[in-house]
Amino acid sequence: MNYEESLMVKAAWYYFFENLTQQTIADLMGISRMRVIKLLERARQCGIIQFRLRSDGIGRMELERAMIDRFHLKDVFVIPSTPDATELNESIAKAAAMYIADRLQGNPCINMGYGDTPGRVLNHLAMMAETPLTCVSLTGGVSYYLPNTRSNVFNAKLYLMPAPLLVSTKEMADAICQEASIVEISRMIGLSQLTVVGIGSTHESATVIRSGILSHNDILYLTMNGAVGDVLSHFIDRDGNLVQTPLENRLISTPLSTLRELSNVIGVAAGLHKVEAIRAVLRGGYLDVLITDEQTASQLVSEEPPCASL
Repeated sequence: MNYEESLMVKAAWYYFFENLTQQTIADLMGISRMRVIKLLERARQCGIIQFRLRSDGIGRMELERAMIDRFHLKDVFVIPSTPDATELNESIAKAAAMYIADRLQGNPCINMGYGDTPGRVLNHLAMMAETPLTCVSLTGGVSYYLPNTRSNVFNAKLYLMPAPLLVSTKEMADAICQEASIVEISRMIGLSQLTVVGIGSTHESATVIRSGILSHNDILYLTMNGAVGDVLSHFIDRDGNLVQTPLENRLISTPLSTLRELSNVIGVAAGLHKVEAIRAVLRGGYLDVLITDEQTASQLVSEEPPCASL
């Protein structure tokens, strides 16, 4: 089931099973009423609306509703799982880009977090955008904001924090954050329509390790202090609280307190090795929307701890 078919299933569920009006469905899904009408019509034409919904669509819809109820989210979008990690990451990024593109209005401006998945989302989104997209970085470390920017179809204007993600001392981090260029970017963050963030784990495949930002010893130190994952490279414990270490003091990143205050924060993450980290971010109340895969969502709504194959 692709993105468009998933939207059809969701609209059909709300309309036929929950007896919601088309306008209410539009408000819930963050799209126009006319888009809802077209989705329902296409669902009839392609056979999704029959005497019952297809079983795969029902399963994901039930997962989405369970996630919304358990973690008090505005929306959840679940895609099919795949055993290949690279393929899953790319599928999640494409789904997120299409989800976001449906909800952008006017001259869109979005905040983008650090990481491989947000970088992929930006790449897909900028290439499919009908109008120029303004993107504001939430952290230092610009390399992950520059995927395929030389392409003729990369339709985005990037406002990047001109700084590394992690610097050598707290004093240097404090000084950089007071620079006019950084302050200006920070002001823009509050004006964006929505925010996209990835969620990192403490697994050896984490972006901060692969990129050389942190070492395996750094991750070991963080886990010994209770860290289970990160958002915007701020490491948090299982309840979503910030783990305060000397590494945190050297970080050039939007504070978690600011992230909590932003509207329409979309988390994009998948994979069983990230379940504990995603759950911590949800417990911390940092997200409004989560886009993930079916296996990850199943683990998140389960009371049992995940059994990921590392």
